[in-house]
Amino acid sequence: MIQTARRLLLATVISALFGAAPLHAQDKADDADAYAAPPEPEVTAEEEHSRFAGKLLLTGGVSQIEGAAGGGIVPWAVIGGYGSPGQIGANAFYTHLGVGDYHLSDIGVLVGINNRVELSFAREKFNTEDVGAALGLGRGFTFQQDIFGIKVKLAGDAVLEQDSWLPQISAGLQYKKNDQGAVLNAIGARDDSGTDFYLTATKLYLAQSLLLNGTVRLTKANQTGILGFGGDRNDSYKPEFEGSVAYLLSRKVAIGAEYRMKPDNLGIAKEDDWWDVFVAWAPTRHVSLTVAWADLGNVVIKDHQHGLYASVQIGF
Repeated sequence: MIQTARRLLLATVISALFGAAPLHAQDKADDADAYAAPPEPEVTAEEEHSRFAGKLLLTGGVSQIEGAAGGGIVPWAVIGGYGSPGQIGANAFYTHLGVGDYHLSDIGVLVGINNRVELSFAREKFNTEDVGAALGLGRGFTFQQDIFGIKVKLAGDAVLEQDSWLPQISAGLQYKKNDQGAVLNAIGARDDSGTDFYLTATKLYLAQSLLLNGTVRLTKANQTGILGFGGDRNDSYKPEFEGSVAYLLSRKVAIGAEYRMKPDNLGIAKEDDWWDVFVAWAPTRHVSLTVAWADLGNVVIKDHQHGLYASVQIGF
């Protein structure tokens, strides 16, 4: 009994000096469970993609004909490229539009910085085909236009702020320079260069797979600047409305339509509004393809100018 008492006393002293007595195996298991990390929450495919690749597919839009991110003919408030805040994204594109009597080829690049600022450049070549000969310019006479753009996000986030009514809002400008000043002057245009200013709002409803966009543009451009700026009928800025709607059939495919109002400045050439219906497909985050049916109405001396629009975009 004395031996047992001594052992208990020794155990008590050791416990007091060095901490609690050793845990039994079950106690150790219970303690480990108590301090184990909570289970990881389930991550959706969209969240997993966003975590490693920035924005979701197609939510940065495609490249419109003037170089900005958006639809084919209308800029959106989103910033181009797949860069998230703190990152840089970029796109390069080629577009071809063939209508009844003309065709347009278009190349460009854009850079999105910190998902807040977008810088873009596009070069348009408008081929007059047989109309050029009829006008005395020569068959295949081409107008070339360089477009330098900047867009800045002002408020909201079209993708991340799903619980807010506020759309993403951006402001932008596009400076355009045409290479055919003498011809443009002869047809009544006031300038061979000009600047468009626009304010655009984009709202994405992920739960409904629906994107809505509205843009107001201040412009003097004739046929987006291909026929110069201002004219004998009007030489002042006018606000024009542009709109887009898109439906996401899946993460990789979207369908939609656009409408773009136009000024009518030249007495020699009536100008109609533009519209299109499109399908956009992004097989990977680096490549997207857009095909559309576009209606440009009257262009110079030819009515009913409509045809196929096709664009390929490569980026990150």
